[in-house]
Amino acid sequence: MSAPKKIRLNKAEKNLCLQYADKEFVLPAEYLRVYSPSAEVRGHGASDGTLVDGKIRVGIDKVAAAGRYALQIFFDDGHDSGIYTWAYLRELCDTQEEKWQSYLKQLQAQGKGRDPDESAVKLIG
Repeated sequence: MSAPKKIRLNKAEKNLCLQYADKEFVLPAEYLRVYSPSAEVRGHGASDGTLVDGKIRVGIDKVAAAGRYALQIFFDDGHDSGIYTWAYLRELCDTQEEKWQSYLKQLQAQGKGRDPDESAVKLIG
């Protein structure tokens, strides 16, 4: 998979714009953070991953090339260990809606939320 033709960080809008030959994509920082390819998020095995919650306000401080094959994203919550290969970034672009809906369903199923200042409360009657 080849690199995007253009990569633009929009700090104010908290997103990353990736321009490919066939299409342009806008990936929100929150989406990139919760789908980080880092071992911290994805785990070391098939079922070791961690559901990241409370990142609705996360931003991106900067991005940097990781060799000729990937991008490193530095989030404003201190997370910077994920190396986003060109192939993985394109996958995140092409499957954004499905992955996002899956993420929202997982949050709901685990009683977690996107906002760190809100928590799911169960009322016991």
